[in-house]
Amino acid sequence: LTLAAMKAVRMVAVGKPLELFDVPVPTIGERDVLVRVKAAGICHSDVHYRAGTSPVRPLPMTLGHEVAGVVEEAGSSARDRLRPGDRVVLHYNITCGDCWHCSTGNEQFCPTGLMLGHFTDGGYAEYVRVPARNALTLPAEIGFEAGATLMCASATSFHALRKSRIRAGEQAAIFGIGGLGLSAVQLARAFGAVEVFAVDRRPAKLELAAEYGAVPVDASKRDPVAEIRKATGGRGVDVSLEMIGRAQTMQQAIRCLAPMGRAVIVGIGSEALSIDTYRELLGGEAEVIGSNDHLLQELPQLLEMARRGILDTSRVVTRTVPLDASAINGALDALERYEGGVRTVIVP
Repeated sequence: LTLAAMKAVRMVAVGKPLELFDVPVPTIGERDVLVRVKAAGICHSDVHYRAGTSPVRPLPMTLGHEVAGVVEEAGSSARDRLRPGDRVVLHYNITCGDCWHCSTGNEQFCPTGLMLGHFTDGGYAEYVRVPARNALTLPAEIGFEAGATLMCASATSFHALRKSRIRAGEQAAIFGIGGLGLSAVQLARAFGAVEVFAVDRRPAKLELAAEYGAVPVDASKRDPVAEIRKATGGRGVDVSLEMIGRAQTMQQAIRCLAPMGRAVIVGIGSEALSIDTYRELLGGEAEVIGSNDHLLQELPQLLEMARRGILDTSRVVTRTVPLDASAINGALDALERYEGGVRTVIVP
C-alpha cells in the first residue's frame, strides 16, 4: 500500500484549539490493521483532554476514541479474520493481551494499556492503526456514525449497568442524558428495569429519553431526588447511574437510592464527592461503585443488541462535521458549555 500522508486534527497544547496537520500514514505490523476512518465521535472526554483535566501524552496527539471505518490493510497474522473492505468498529483500549489483568478479562487495568486518542493516536484522522483484536466487525444494519458512538457512549453505559448488577423488575435513574445517558436509558430497559427515570436540565434531551420509555425529571424545575422519591412511593430506585461528573449530581444519584441501592459513578470531573456516611451509605447499605471504560468481551453483545434494534442509536448522532479543525473545536466548545445536541460525529 502506498499511502504517504494523511490529514489529522491534533491537540498540540493544553487549553489551545486543535490544529490540522499533514502526517505520515501509520505503518502496520503483522498483527495490526490499518483502518480508513469513516466516522469518529466527539466525546465529552475530549473536552477534558483539551482542557487538561485529564492529561494527554505525548503531545501533539491525534484525538478521537469513538471510531468506525473500513479495513484498508491487514497484517499477515490478521488476514485470517479481517480483510481489506471489511466494516469495523474499534475498541479503544490498546492492551498487551498477556498480563494478569488482560488474562482475567479486566484489560482496562493493563499496565501498558494505551487509549486511542488519549495516549496513542486516534480517529480524528483519515487513517488509524490498531491491533487486529481491537477491530470488531460492524454489522451491515448499523451505520458508521452510529457504530462509532457505540464504542464509547453505549459501551461505557453497558459496562456501568453490568457493574450495577441491575436485575429484572428493578427501578433505575440515569443522571445526564447525553450520548451515554440515552444509551443507558434503553439498556436499563433491555436489562429488565420496569421504570427508568431520566434526569437532565434540557427539555429536548428529556423528550428524547421519554420517547425511549423513560420518566423525564427536569432538574432545572424541581429537586430530582424529591421527584424520584415521590414517584416511587418514598422508596427510591435500586440503581442510579451518574453520567455528568459533578458533585451535586453524584450526591443526588446516591440520595435517590432505595435500601440496598447501588449508585454507579461514570462521569469524569474534578469535583470531590462528599457523603453523609451513616445516612446515605451505612444506614441503607448503599453501594457507591466506580465504573471505568468497558471491556472488549462486552462489545459483541452490545453490537448484537444494536443490530437487532434493542438499542436504537439512530437518533444519538445529532450532527456531523468534516475533518476540519475549526468545526471540531466548535463542537468541543459547545460540549464544554453542556450544549450541542447528543453526539457530533466527524465524517472525514
